[in-house]
Amino acid sequence: MEITALGYIGINSSQLDQWGQMATGLLGMQQVDRGGKMRAFRMDDRKQRLIVDGSSDAGLAVMGWEVPGIAELDQLAGRLESHGVKVTRGSRALADERHVAELITFADPAGNRLEAFCQPELASEPFKPGRPISGFRTGALGMGHAVLNVEDVEPLLPFYRDVLGFHVSDFGLKPYGLYFFHVNGRHHSFAMVGSGRKALHHFMVELGSLDDVGQGYDLAQMDDGRIAYTLGRHTNDHMTSFYVNTPSGFFVEYGWGGRVIDPQTWQPHETFDGPSLWGHERLNMPEEQRKRLRDMRMDAAARGVRVPDPRVPPLNCAWLDQMVARE
Repeated sequence: MEITALGYIGINSSQLDQWGQMATGLLGMQQVDRGGKMRAFRMDDRKQRLIVDGSSDAGLAVMGWEVPGIAELDQLAGRLESHGVKVTRGSRALADERHVAELITFADPAGNRLEAFCQPELASEPFKPGRPISGFRTGALGMGHAVLNVEDVEPLLPFYRDVLGFHVSDFGLKPYGLYFFHVNGRHHSFAMVGSGRKALHHFMVELGSLDDVGQGYDLAQMDDGRIAYTLGRHTNDHMTSFYVNTPSGFFVEYGWGGRVIDPQTWQPHETFDGPSLWGHERLNMPEEQRKRLRDMRMDAAARGVRVPDPRVPPLNCAWLDQMVARE
C-alpha cells in the first residue's frame, strides 16, 4: 500500500472569516495565509493541513493522501490508470500551492477529487496554536480522518479497498452501509456512510490532551448552535469527542484518545453496538432518529459494554476465560 496518511483537506467556502475564527479560536489551528480568497491553517510542523478556498461554496474540494516518495507516487498512478481511472500530473504551480514536491490528481467513482502527494514541506517556524492547546496528534498518523456521505457504499468499495489499497477496519450494514478504513495505525483515516447523499459528513482532528477537548467543548457551548453532537465516546475507535457545525454545513469532530491498531494483525469485522458507547447526542437529527441511536447506547450500557482499560492487566486465568467465553 503506497498511501500512508491523510495529509490535508481542502474546502470550498466563501465564509472565510467564519472559517478563520472557528479554526483558530475554537479548534486551535494556526492561520498562515490571508492572501486573496485563500486561507491556510497549520496543525503541526507542516506548512498547511487545512485549506479553505473562497471561490465557491461547493464544500469538500479535495482530500490529499500522502505517499512516501516519487516511486510510490508513480506506482499508484500506474495502478489507477490500469483500472481505467484518469490520472493527471499536478503542475508545478499546484505543487507549490500545496507545498509538496510532486502530486497527482484523480477522482473516485462518485466524482470526489483526490490528490496523492509526496515530500511535504515543513515550516521554518514552530507551530503556534490559535488558542492554548497541547497540540494535535498527527505525525505518522496523519491529519486525522475524513468521513463521506455517499449515495451507495457498494460502488465505491472496490475503488477505495482494491484500487487505492485502503484496509477495512470494521463495517456496519444496517440501517445503511458504513465502512471504516485504515492506512496506518490510526483506527480509521477514511470512512463512508451510505446515507443517500453526496457530501462531506465530517473531518476529525485529534488533540494531545483530554483537557484540550473539554475546554473546546466549553468554548463551543458559548456559541449558539455550534454544538452538533454532544460529548461522547465512539464504539469502534474509542475516541472521546464532540462535533461542531461548520460554516459549510458539515461537521468537525474534535477528539482525544483515539485507538491505535496494528495494521499487520488487524482483522476487519462487522459491528453491531452502534456508533457511540455514550453521549454523542445528535442535536441536528429528528427525534425519531435520535431515539434510535439513544436506544442503542442504552442497550450497550445495559450489557456493560466497555472500552478495555490499558492500565488494567489481563487476569491470565484460563478458567475465567472459559467462563467468559460461555456467557
